[in-house]
Amino acid sequence: MDENLTIDHDRILKINIEEEMKSSYIDYSMSVIVARALPDVRDGFKPVHRRILYGMLGIGNTSDKPYKKCARVVGEVLGKYHPHGDSSVYGALVRMGQDWNMRYTLVDGQGNFGSVDGDSPAAMRYTECRLSKMGEHVMDDLEKDTVDMTNNFDDTLTEPSVMPTKIPNLLVNGGNGIAVGMATNMPTHNLGEVIDGCCAYIDNPEIDLEGLMHYIKAPDFPTGAYIYGIQGVKDAYETGRGRVVMRAKAEIESDESHDKIVITEIPYGVNKAQLIEYIAELVKDGKIDGISNANDESGRQGMRIVIDVKRDANANVILNKLFKMTALQSAFSVNNIALVNGRPRLLSLKECVKYFVEHRHDVTIRRTKYDLRKAQERAHILEGLIIACDNIDEVVHIIRASKTPADAQRNLEERFNLDELQSKAIVDMRLSQLTGLRMDQLHAEYEELERMIDYYNRILNDPELCKQVMKDELQEVKEKYGDPRRTEIKYSSEEFNPEDFYPNDPVVITVSHMGYIKRTPLSEFREQARGGVGSKGARHREQDFTEYIYPATMHQTMLFFTKKGRCYWLKCYEIPEGDRNSKGRAIQNLLNIEGDDQVNAFLRLRGLDDEEFINSHYVVFATKNGTVKKTLLEAYSRPRANGVIAINIVEGDEVVDVRLTNGNNELIIANRNGRAVRFHESTIRTMGRVSTGVRGMRLDEGDDAVVGMIVVNDSETENVMVVSENGYGKRSQVEDYRITNRGGKGVKTLAVTEKTGRLVAIKNVTDDNDLMIINKSGVVIRLAVADCRVMGRATQGVRLINLAKKNDVIASVCKVMSSELEATVEEESRAQWAKKSDEIRQDATADGSGGTAGEDDPDEDEGNGGEAPLVDFGGEDDNNE
Repeated sequence: MDENLTIDHDRILKINIEEEMKSSYIDYSMSVIVARALPDVRDGFKPVHRRILYGMLGIGNTSDKPYKKCARVVGEVLGKYHPHGDSSVYGALVRMGQDWNMRYTLVDGQGNFGSVDGDSPAAMRYTECRLSKMGEHVMDDLEKDTVDMTNNFDDTLTEPSVMPTKIPNLLVNGGNGIAVGMATNMPTHNLGEVIDGCCAYIDNPEIDLEGLMHYIKAPDFPTGAYIYGIQGVKDAYETGRGRVVMRAKAEIESDESHDKIVITEIPYGVNKAQLIEYIAELVKDGKIDGISNANDESGRQGMRIVIDVKRDANANVILNKLFKMTALQSAFSVNNIALVNGRPRLLSLKECVKYFVEHRHDVTIRRTKYDLRKAQERAHILEGLIIACDNIDEVVHIIRASKTPADAQRNLEERFNLDELQSKAIVDMRLSQLTGLRMDQLHAEYEELERMIDYYNRILNDPELCKQVMKDELQEVKEKYGDPRRTEIKYSSEEFNPEDFYPNDPVVITVSHMGYIKRTPLSEFREQARGGVGSKGARHREQDFTEYIYPATMHQTMLFFTKKGRCYWLKCYEIPEGDRNSKGRAIQNLLNIEGDDQVNAFLRLRGLDDEEFINSHYVVFATKNGTVKKTLLEAYSRPRANGVIAINIVEGDEVVDVRLTNGNNELIIANRNGRAVRFHESTIRTMGRVSTGVRGMRLDEGDDAVVGMIVVNDSETENVMVVSENGYGKRSQVEDYRITNRGGKGVKTLAVTEKTGRLVAIKNVTDDNDLMIINKSGVVIRLAVADCRVMGRATQGVRLINLAKKNDVIASVCKVMSSELEATVEEESRAQWAKKSDEIRQDATADGSGGTAGEDDPDEDEGNGGEAPLVDFGGEDDNNE
């Protein structure tokens, strides 16, 4: 070691590294929080914004002067006030001039200041800027000692600690910033609304949130669009934190070839170019079907994003999927943190308004005191000048007799009892002020100053007048810069409605004997002539077959009733879709059904949220042993994942059919032996959900059982259709079945013979209906009811379907509405069929069917082709139409 090297042990300090790190990090954190990242609640600015505006004012870069290079402004701010990187200053400067980020720009920019597509601004040596009119208003009265001035970083200059702004900038332009351990994210608002809210607070400091929201309804974003749902706004205004959901403004334009989704406004903060690119990726990955192209046609007229929808797709469904999967619907997470007296605080709407109003009051008082002082000083001088003018000859004589100006001032002070300021003003007075006109002006100015001094004193002493001055100034700003709201408010739920993602198309719900369920578009079935062999239906496992068929629409609610008397709920769109040949999905995978139970009755409803409807309709049960029960629909209007008890089933019995009634319907119950009983539902008293019921039909000895129940809606236009297991059926008039008491054996409805087989179904039909018949081998046939003539009640009927296989029997019968168009023949060309399908689609859309069904391929059909008829939604399953 060098002998000349010595160590000064007195200058080495031993410290705890943990304490030093903690202290240093706290100092750094407070520096970031207070002097960099968070805005002040009074003027809404961070230090960098405040210094940029003050620097621009200092070099005369105002709205009435030519533009200056942004590099000139950045250099001014860096050299005098903000010793940080030039990119941070330039970035803040540019943002104050971007009209898609700021609701009201404070900087008037010239050149490339970036774009809503996320393009970066040009370098600061290329762009130019100056203060906007509103940017100047932020600094009004700055020279009147309205705010405290602090030293800059090297103590050579002073800068304002806060701006004396007349603009409630924190709310109007919002702000965002990331500090240490906290962040702020405040939305923009409409200037007129905020000023009205501030004036309301000035009048009534006790105003509540609801009162403030009468004026400040919600954020108002510079990019427009919609605020979707108001609850998040209320949360943000009440607590300082909330989630404001924004939706793009989009319309569907239709032309002869296809529909277009046209987007003209997007949510705040969304990058337009990235949005279009992401939509293209979703289409490419197959996550959204039905879009053929997406173009950006924005120009001078404004934003215009055009999404071309494929010919066979539903534009409404695609739009809702875009809302769900892209930034066309975004959420603005409000976090109202700002500096209050140098400390970060989470602020409610009322607190933001309160602190701004208090700041304006402080500025008004300080400005008034400044103006009063200046007015008093000027009045004091004028008093001396007026004395001199009134004694001008003597004043001239005193001045001429004095050797020096100081002697003249001293002599005037002694003669007229003046002070030094007044005597100096007299000595410095020009000869032109001795004219008569100038003498009158001195007196007029003095009188005006007296009035102003009195006014300033009244402002300082009368709180109500001070409030009025504040409101007048705010209203003046509103008249100059106020504009209509850009963001519309949709006072609706913020959550997506699942129904928005599915067109309300007619479907057929099929359930197999072994419990497999699916929904199939009705368009996959074709009408055939009576007596045809049918087309191949679903593929099933061995010993399985389709047992139940029910028409419905995608938005309807299906109530599932099991043979053991439990009730479950599913929306039709929740049922897996399958084509005509698929087997579907096991119901046990969709509903929590016990292993030894199975669904064998259904109701389809539009919804369970209509209080009047569910309290005026009833669910009527029919069991295999002839028991009936009637319960108010309201008892089944609260879905539960595990289902509920729908009816108490005794041992050996099971639910056969369930119908919806309006309280004034007639019921017909039929049994396997071909008998039916007709009675009014009023003979069944209303019971609770878990009750057992009463006898509805007395059965024959042996293996007799109830096969079905129908509700008579109109006995004059409806007929009773019965079908036997060997493919025979007929229809009879309702009046052929006399009304009897509940619990009787009924009358003959079909002559059951060995040829016909026993009864399997009973339906109420009209000439406008079709029947869909399916047998245990899976063959489906669709035939028009009008082809079956009305016969007597006791006849055996006619053959409806030829059973090709030995020992094959009818499994299920379903009623649908017939096609309004004539059936097409098998040889009709594919092009003609496609054209007719288009016509059907357009007719369905015009009729409000809610969507378009898929097209059929005539080459795939085994029977006679035909256009798909619509489902009859007014049948016995649904009395709420």
